[in-house]
This record gives sequence, C-alpha cells and structure tokens, in this order.
Amino acid sequence: MTGVVDSALLFALTGCGLIGLGLYGFVVHAHLLRRILAFNVIGSGIFLLFGALGYLGTGQGTDPVPQALIITGIVVALSSTAFAVALVVKLAEEEKTADLENTPASKDRQA
Repeated sequence: MTGVVDSALLFALTGCGLIGLGLYGFVVHAHLLRRILAFNVIGSGIFLLFGALGYLGTGQGTDPVPQALIITGIVVALSSTAFAVALVVKLAEEEKTADLENTPASKDRQA
C-alpha cells in the first residue's frame, strides 16, 4: 500500500465519520440552527467521501467529474443553508422560539 492510497482511505473514513456525527446531531438536537449545522456536517462528509472515492490511484490523480460535482454541491449547500437560516429567523420572530419542542404547533399535537 502506498502513502497515497492510505490518504484516500483516510479521507473516506473521515467522510464516513462526519456523516455519522452529523446524523447523530440531526437526530438528537431539537433546535433548528443546530439541525442546520448538523445537516451541513453531513454534506461536508458526503463531499469528502465522494472526493475520496473519485481518486483513480496509480499516479493518475483524481477524476474531474466528482470534483465538478463537489464544487457545484458546495455552492448549492451554501445557498440552501442561507435559505434555511432565513426561514429559522422568520420562525423565531413569529413563534418566539427556534426549538421544535417548544413551538405552539407541537404543543397542540401533544394535547
């Protein structure tokens, strides 16, 4: 095993770790900003995993198609994060909370 293959494997395992960490944060936290942050961690892990899987090996470098998709995905993730934060700010202004467990709609469902 060469050092380059080891680094690709390390990047892939780190991406899997980020995906797992983000899924845990998304499930555990009820605050919407923390969920958005966890969703971004999941996306970063997917980008890292996809980039590591796009490595061709044998000194050829990386495949340009996954690189282009990763760059496009980063732009889409940034814009969707900005939109999600704007929606959370609007919800916090309307409901006076950004926590899913403390909204009046969730209290109506529990009753």
